[in-house]
Amino acid sequence: MTNPHATVLVVDDEVRSIEAIQRVLSDEFEVIGARNAKEAEEVLEGEMVQVILCDQRMPGESGVDFLKRVRELWPDTIRIIISGYTDSGDIIEGVNNAGIYQYITKPWSPDKLIACVRESANLWRLQHEVTDMRIEVKPASEALQKVISDRRRNQAQSFSFDRIVHRADSPLVNSIALARRAARYDVSVLVTGASGTGKELLARAIHQESARADKTFVVENCGALPDELLESELFGCKKGAYTGAYQDRIGLFELADNGTIFLDEIGETSPAFQVKLLRVLQEGEIRPLGAQRPRKVNVRVISATNRDLLAEVAAGRFRRDLYYRLAAFPIHMPALSDRIEDIPALAGRILTQVNQSFNRQVAGFHPRTLDLMTSYSWPGNVRELQNEIQRMTVLSDGNEPLPPELLSPAIRNGEVTATQTPDGGLRLLKDMVEEVEKAAIEASLARHDGNISRTAEELGLSRVGLRSKIERYDLRRYRDDESD
Repeated sequence: MTNPHATVLVVDDEVRSIEAIQRVLSDEFEVIGARNAKEAEEVLEGEMVQVILCDQRMPGESGVDFLKRVRELWPDTIRIIISGYTDSGDIIEGVNNAGIYQYITKPWSPDKLIACVRESANLWRLQHEVTDMRIEVKPASEALQKVISDRRRNQAQSFSFDRIVHRADSPLVNSIALARRAARYDVSVLVTGASGTGKELLARAIHQESARADKTFVVENCGALPDELLESELFGCKKGAYTGAYQDRIGLFELADNGTIFLDEIGETSPAFQVKLLRVLQEGEIRPLGAQRPRKVNVRVISATNRDLLAEVAAGRFRRDLYYRLAAFPIHMPALSDRIEDIPALAGRILTQVNQSFNRQVAGFHPRTLDLMTSYSWPGNVRELQNEIQRMTVLSDGNEPLPPELLSPAIRNGEVTATQTPDGGLRLLKDMVEEVEKAAIEASLARHDGNISRTAEELGLSRVGLRSKIERYDLRRYRDDESD
């Protein structure tokens, strides 16, 4: 039996490595990250840590050297080294001098990492039971349980329906009312609407108000990956199942077992993949690529699309049986141009978030700025509004209300969605949305100095999806990602 309240300390100078481990372990363990030995020791002085996962190669001090000190000061803590280098000398030194329990090599497998930490937590528990320390462990576990409960409560508040900004007469009211009703029942939900309207935010709110709220919520953009990689991402794969499958991979459906999975851009999937997804929904089980046996999963599916899926069904591009599996409860998210009255309050909420993120104290918007913002058609919807406010905040010098001069030319000039082309024709909405998307990607890449991972996270894309868009929009200078 594992200790359900075990605390794991991850020590790594790479933030992304810490975040990756946190994603894998956070459903079962309390995971704390530290960037260096000093931060780790501060955690150890204030927390009861059962297991340490430490990177071997860090600036200033190796993982083995740090764990030698841990062995002297906190001998009960189970110590594990993670390294991309299999130097036998390091392994021997770690086992002999630092009392290393396990040596995990990169790239690690999520299910093997979970199994190793479970085993380590069990070992810690057994050691303490043998020395009759159970009375001391119980209060710590109860205190830790309070911390976990508080964090889950904060997350529920962050993604609740009340956080979706709208006025009492907004067309969004009906969408939220439907979503609240759907949240109570374990039915599949299909959220429709243009890109950037907040479909994922609505999906998260449904999850947080459902009976699965204390379980995992995972997201996959189905339009960003080819079939084979999408199947691996969702259903998992065994090592060697296809070219490039260098290790076992646990799929998102398995990670979301008893929780919720959000399948964005479901209308972009191929007919071949639709067949496989339909089988998973019908049978309630997945078969990882290359695996011999299927695995049962209990997952609620919320999907989203900016396409007219019934039209896609009629055209033969989307399976009718899959559509009715996914669209047991359809909900439409209106475009921002259909709820212009929400813009002042929505812009205010976004500016508050931007101020916090950028460590600024911008006071608000000049009245003329709001007038122009409510006169614009916003083809990129809420996402475009968010990018515009971020850009204006970066351009502003002080904390005064943002003036109209900082708005993009299209907004200042009051351009509408359908504008004249040089030959007198009307530009398609699709073309204008692509222009907005390209500009948003360029701005985000510039903010993050071309870092693909951080840009993808900010824009809500996968790394593969972002790379695809970089190729599509010919953003050549951002293709080289060696420093990422």
